[in-house]
Amino acid sequence: MLSIAGVAHAEPSRWVSDDLTAYVRSGPTDEYRIVGTLTSGDKVTLLQTSGDYSQVRSEGGDTVWIMSSDLQAQRSDAEQVPALKDKVATLQQKLDTVNNRWEDKVSGSTQLLNTRQQRIADLEQQNGELDQELSQAQEQLRTYKARLDSERDDLLMRYFVYGGSVAGAGLLVGLMVPHLPRRRKKRDRWF
Repeated sequence: MLSIAGVAHAEPSRWVSDDLTAYVRSGPTDEYRIVGTLTSGDKVTLLQTSGDYSQVRSEGGDTVWIMSSDLQAQRSDAEQVPALKDKVATLQQKLDTVNNRWEDKVSGSTQLLNTRQQRIADLEQQNGELDQELSQAQEQLRTYKARLDSERDDLLMRYFVYGGSVAGAGLLVGLMVPHLPRRRKKRDRWF
């Protein structure tokens, strides 16, 4: 660690601010001459700080002084943008994959739902037709039942008429037979 004015400093990495090209000096004040520039996004190693200036080592190995306000602790946006773009592209690809899967599932579910709705409509139509056939069959059954009851009544009436006729004829014959003249039996010679 290097120390200036009794202040101990580590050698952490720093980057030149994104929004400028910074002039670097040979010493820690404005009175020292400008010895070059560092471009926005250049990585430097912080060696020490003195007042408003920080001593840094560039990646080329040069040791210079730069305004402390021209340094930042995180990587420059220029360096982060390509990695962020790659990350965005990867995330977009994942999102597209998830979206495609979701659309496939929704499409499959929609198709299945439409198929089931059509099946339900077909079953409801069949049910309506079967209900109509049942109503017709019940109406025919009532008609046949009424006709059967009527024929049974007619048959019973005939049985009563026939039975009454037979009974009446038998009664009539029974009443007439005693009044009929009797025939005498011929005698057989054998007796």
